[in-house]
Amino acid sequence: MGVTDGAIDQIKGMIVSGELGPGDRLPREADLAERLGLSRNSLREAVRALTLVRILDVRQGDGTYVTTLAPDVLLDAVSFVIDLHQDRGVLDLLEVRRILEAATAALAARNIDPAGLAELERLLEESAGCGTIEELVENDLAFHRTIGAGSGNSVLASLLDGLSSRTSRARIWRGITQSGVIERTIAEHRAIYEAIAARRPELAEAAMTVHVGGVEEWLRQALGPGHGDASAGTAPGP
Repeated sequence: MGVTDGAIDQIKGMIVSGELGPGDRLPREADLAERLGLSRNSLREAVRALTLVRILDVRQGDGTYVTTLAPDVLLDAVSFVIDLHQDRGVLDLLEVRRILEAATAALAARNIDPAGLAELERLLEESAGCGTIEELVENDLAFHRTIGAGSGNSVLASLLDGLSSRTSRARIWRGITQSGVIERTIAEHRAIYEAIAARRPELAEAAMTVHVGGVEEWLRQALGPGHGDASAGTAPGP
């Protein structure tokens, strides 16, 4: 179990045990981190994850509170988790995306123009300044959109844009609950960019397969047995 997953479980345990009830404010960050034996960074990531699924509510300048835990709020959170962890549809989308993105990168290595290359380089530089997973996913979407446009195939670019937007929640959730995602994404984007800039289609295809395959592999592991083995050629990455 990762550090952030452990932190999430500890906070959930406080709620399930009744120590924290609906509307209760969490202890100060420093105090709670010390009590749970966590770093403040790990605690913050856990709070972000639980906020994303509406278990916690962060109020700027006031503190972090347990939500009302009303049935409609909890059902919304449950549907979110089911969407990511039990619905085979998201995994199927990621599988298709991996195949098409790899082919698109190869086409871009052949067809992208100087303006497209310059935009990829700009997005790569911008990604280093992303402070949150949400910002990084937005940058990632723009990076892939630019590659799609650079492929020279407008139909393929439109298909991929739609697929990417439908898997963004899964990528945000993975980024929050798994460490090192920002650094890995930037490194993989650089490898893709360098292969495209060097006009090496086979290398661009391989780099993109590794990159997109990471979130697919993560979701396969989250789904557990019965959902197929990891696809050949994929490796951990955002």
